[in-house]
Amino acid sequence: MVGRADDVVRLSRARAQLLHRPDDRPEIADLVRRMPAVQAQDTAAAALALRARARGITTAMVDAARDDRSIVRAWGPRGTIHYVAADDLPWLLPLVGPPYENRSLRRLRQEGVTGPYDAVVPALAGRGPLTREELGERLRVLGVVAAGQGIVHLATLAACRGAVLLGPDRGGGPTYVHAADWLGREIAFEPDRDRALAELARRYLRSHAPAGPEDLAAWSGLPLGECRRAWRLADLGDPGPTGAAGGADGSDGSDGSNGPEGSDGSEGGAEGRPGVRLLPAFDEYLLGWRDRGPVLPARHAARVHPGGGILRATVTEDGLVTGTWRRPGGRVEIDPFDPPGPDASAEIADIARFTTAP
Repeated sequence: MVGRADDVVRLSRARAQLLHRPDDRPEIADLVRRMPAVQAQDTAAAALALRARARGITTAMVDAARDDRSIVRAWGPRGTIHYVAADDLPWLLPLVGPPYENRSLRRLRQEGVTGPYDAVVPALAGRGPLTREELGERLRVLGVVAAGQGIVHLATLAACRGAVLLGPDRGGGPTYVHAADWLGREIAFEPDRDRALAELARRYLRSHAPAGPEDLAAWSGLPLGECRRAWRLADLGDPGPTGAAGGADGSDGSDGSNGPEGSDGSEGGAEGRPGVRLLPAFDEYLLGWRDRGPVLPARHAARVHPGGGILRATVTEDGLVTGTWRRPGGRVEIDPFDPPGPDASAEIADIARFTTAP
């Protein structure tokens, strides 16, 4: 049973997440910055996540932002791969990277990797994107014995320290790049941790309100105590009973007041209502808070998150998850929780436009 309080929280969060699609063809880097990171282990799903939040963008626009390096794939919140605006790396990486260094070091020992762990940096320097196999060959030349996941964890360790990023996919897998080579500059970490923490809290709340420090901890992977400190540093007030921080409700436009008016589900509902959206697997809307209850009824939770690390693509209506969907062979198939479910024809057409537009 979803109550009235959940309705308020759900609509506010959906708007903060831009599911009312207030902007027409924004710069992709600006859209990513607004999130402030987009899960991108699967680049096709990440592109669809961006599509759900802005009108008129295309796959080609997302590809162009990657090509001009205004956005990059990096190990971000929770130690998972995200799209991040390149100019946000200096303050974000020193916060979210260090908690996962020890995990990478432990995995390297488990994988039996020997040799200098920092050799991955000179192995990549001046050589452009390398696949895992190519990087492994370079590491062997430098005296590092590593294979398979050992190579990945070497790259992850260097990425936590701002030295490595993910490059373009090749042959169905990722490539690794020397960060300074790729960006044309070193990633100079923000020396003032308090300033970075305050920025993290402000950015998070702008795209997730209503929320509290516990939600920031779940999203970022940082300790709860540090997230509470970030909240205080950003002067975000005391989270209320629903997690909403006093005065910080995303009113810079994420409340829907500037959303487009209309009834077409792909263009945003009247008064900025989110309408029907088809969100990809592992979308931020299902990952951004400690509790999915306000947006996903408990009786349907297992159909979205059956376990085993799976988080399915979802259908939402005004922010409420009402079903799942998939796209075998490029054809959208919807599985509503309560048939017939909402009319998703406009969204289906928009996905076709997004994936085929030049």
